[in-house]
Amino acid sequence: MQKYTLNILLGFLCVGILLLCQYDIIDAYIQTVLMFVGINIIMSTSLNLVNGNMGEFSCGHAAFMCVGAYASSVVSVALFGTKLGGPLLPEAWAMFAFPLVILSGGVVAAFAGIIVALPSFKTRGDYLAIITIAVNYMIISAIENMSFIGGPRGFQGMKDTVWAMLDTVELPWMPFWVLFFTLFTIWIIRRFVSSTYGKGVNAICQDEVAAEIMSVNTNKMKLINFMLSSGLAGLAGGLFAHIIGYVNPQSFNILKSTEALVMVYLGGMGSLSGAVISAILFTALLEVLRSQAIIDFLLTPVTFFIPDWEPSAGVIKWVMIPLLLIMIMQFRPEGLMGNKELVDVFPRLRKFYKFK
Repeated sequence: MQKYTLNILLGFLCVGILLLCQYDIIDAYIQTVLMFVGINIIMSTSLNLVNGNMGEFSCGHAAFMCVGAYASSVVSVALFGTKLGGPLLPEAWAMFAFPLVILSGGVVAAFAGIIVALPSFKTRGDYLAIITIAVNYMIISAIENMSFIGGPRGFQGMKDTVWAMLDTVELPWMPFWVLFFTLFTIWIIRRFVSSTYGKGVNAICQDEVAAEIMSVNTNKMKLINFMLSSGLAGLAGGLFAHIIGYVNPQSFNILKSTEALVMVYLGGMGSLSGAVISAILFTALLEVLRSQAIIDFLLTPVTFFIPDWEPSAGVIKWVMIPLLLIMIMQFRPEGLMGNKELVDVFPRLRKFYKFK
């Protein structure tokens, strides 16, 4: 029983968050921030599979989030919305169909991962980074030229599915599904990393040639790893689309990929718990940097000498985030956790921890 203490506490925490949302003890803004924490956890842990566990360098992870967001949005609107004609299913089915809607985005994004996985068979390091950046631009450009899903204007109508769930049973559905898919992502990555496939991926990270000599099918491992990583990013995209109720191709540009990279390198390469911790810290940092008052305070020494300069929080945020990435690479390239997990840093946690 002691081994499951942490899991039980985690369960109580999730139920507590849902109760706070249900009785409006926390307002809509805090609920949205908590949901973005979940989405960022999915993004950072999924990218960590490629950059951390496999040792490759992917820079276009937002592309798969974009694919998942659009795919699940189209399915959602087709089933319960009115933008593509009448709804195909009654409202009462929305709460049962919603996880399938999100999973559909993940499946399409996983297939998009093949676009990166196939060329990665013959590339490593910087070349893969260039390929993933190119894929990010290709997918955004392709969607911008698809007028039936709004093109550059974006696509909306996903809120119809959320309203349908609320009209059927009034519960905090979106916080619930974000929590569910966040825990699902952590669980499936943990299972994958500790499996034979995961050990093969780690072998590729250590030495790909040596792994091949030891009969590891490196191409197969890379393909599965990329598909899992991009599929999970697609889940994050689907949830993001239904929280916002609107998707635009430029929401998934290279800046979004940079966010994911910062989270991975801040947490530590190959550390699942590090990726989770960094996602929480990074989301909190983003919210702090939204405040114009805080930006004005931080830049007081600069504006003292340049009084005509009026820095905007929206602009300064995109200076601070790449700067944070540069500082991490310079002063702590191994990240907060290195390649260790939380139980490696705090061994006494093992008594209360059982998670496979």
